[in-house]
This record gives sequence, C-alpha cells and structure tokens, in this order.
Amino acid sequence: MSALKLSIVIPSWNTRDLLRVCLQTLRDADLPDHEVIVVDNASADGSADMVAIEFPEVRLTREATNTGFAKGCNIGIAQATGEFLLIHNADTEVAPDAVRLMLDALEADPGLGAAAPRLVNQDGSTQGGCMAFPGWWTPLFFGTPIERWWPNSPEMRRYFLRSFDHEHDCDVDQPPAACFLVRHSVIREIGAFDEQFWLFFNDVDLSLRLAKAGYRTRFVAAAKVMHHVGASTKQFQSMHVEWQRNRLAYYRKHFGKLGGRWVKACVGLTYWDYRITQAWRRWRKQPNKPAEPIEPMRAAWQEFKKL
Repeated sequence: MSALKLSIVIPSWNTRDLLRVCLQTLRDADLPDHEVIVVDNASADGSADMVAIEFPEVRLTREATNTGFAKGCNIGIAQATGEFLLIHNADTEVAPDAVRLMLDALEADPGLGAAAPRLVNQDGSTQGGCMAFPGWWTPLFFGTPIERWWPNSPEMRRYFLRSFDHEHDCDVDQPPAACFLVRHSVIREIGAFDEQFWLFFNDVDLSLRLAKAGYRTRFVAAAKVMHHVGASTKQFQSMHVEWQRNRLAYYRKHFGKLGGRWVKACVGLTYWDYRITQAWRRWRKQPNKPAEPIEPMRAAWQEFKKL
C-alpha cells in the first residue's frame, strides 16, 4: 500500500505567475495526504526559483532542456508514491473540493481508471475539451477544406461531442490532460505517457490505452477547475507543426502505415486547397486572405515530406 493517497505532478515551462497561483490553490484545497511534484522544463522566467522559495514543501525537479509535456510528466510520475496520480497543468486553478470529488468517484467505482473535472473559464463558463477518440474520418473532416464547407458534419459533431452534457457525470473517451486523475496501479499496468508525442496527442494515446485495457474514464461535473487555455503552448513557435507531427505519430501507432499515409493525404489536400485558392484570388486581382493558418501548414507539409 502506498504511503500517500495522492501524488500531484505538474510539468511547467515559463508559466511562473500562473504556476504560483496553481500551487496556492492546491495548498488551499481540501486534499488527502499528498505530495506535489513540479518538473520545470528549463523555464527562463524564474519559475523554478519561485517554487523553491515560496513552496518549499513541493518536490522540484529542474530539467536542463525543455523535454516536452509527455517526458516532463513521466519524470514526475517516476518520483510519485501516491495511490492516485493527478496530472495537472501549471495554468490551472482548482476549486477547493474539485480533487476530492474526483477521488470520491474513483474510490466508489473500481471499474473507473481515471477521472476528469469540468474545466471552466475565468468567468465561470464551461470550456469544451472532452472529445471522442479520433477515427478514420477525423483527419478528412477536421482542419481541411471539408470542415470549411461542412462545419457541422456528423464527424465533427461526433469528434467534438457537440451534444455533450456538462451538467451531469458520465463516462468519456478522452478528457484533456490539463487536470487528469488516474490510478497509479493503472499507469503501472499500461505504462505512462508515450514520449514520441512530445506535446500533443499524448493524453489521447494514454486515454485510448486505458480504454483498451478495460478501464473507464469519468467526467465529474461538480469538480471545477479553472483553466487558462494554452498558457505554455502559445509560447511555442512551432506549435502547429508539432501538432501535425504528433497527430501523424498517433495515427501511425494506432492505425498503422495506412493511417499515416491517410493523414498526410488530408494535410496535402488542405495545403493544395490553399495554394489553388490563393492563385485564384491573384488571378482575379483580389487581395490574399491572411496567411496565418497556412504558414504553419506549409511548414508541416514540408516536414511531412521528410517523414
């Protein structure tokens, strides 16, 4: 039996002020016997020093380089001794009872492997986030011209759970890893985060492996966690390229070589749609639309041709 009920693992990169608030809300929360582990991924904003000075009870690991979200979590998980693991983003603030409510759900149902809270914005409104697992149709309907032509397609409704009821507890495929409570025994059984997914799709992969092992994941509606979306990822200049790279790795892992080729074909469709659209606008002497979505796509397409 573990000495502690709960281990809280927080990977952090350049989120000092948000991390301070995150740790303070955990300090003030209703928690069982627990430990907090912060893995600082070579932050340049003084995050690690802030933790060491202001939160001496926290176990701090300073990485020499930015190892990415998956490996950062795994470094913390390897140190954890708790019966339950809370993977927790530095850009979150827990309500006082949120973790307790998730723990209660897991302890009441042995068939649950994990639990996730309701993520909310600063104004208290509910964020989306819980999604279905991506399937064969997802790369074709999401992020391609088809999404522009048919934004409310059955696949988009399925994948983004657009009819999801955030007011009641229910089982879900893949909640965001911004705040994700999982049994330590399950992680020992199925493995921690797959580090080939450096920043994205690592939580999707973990949730899928959890489901394939026969465990369910519970969305706990009353457990509220405020989430500053993208506090770290928006600082990462190659975010869109990394998302495409990680998605390609996910499809290769779970759908095989054909899945990888299919994703590359869908990205190619989007890229060439843009090129043709821009050529048409130039021919008609119309100003080009802002290229914000395409520059990442162009870089991703160049990367794909190498993979």
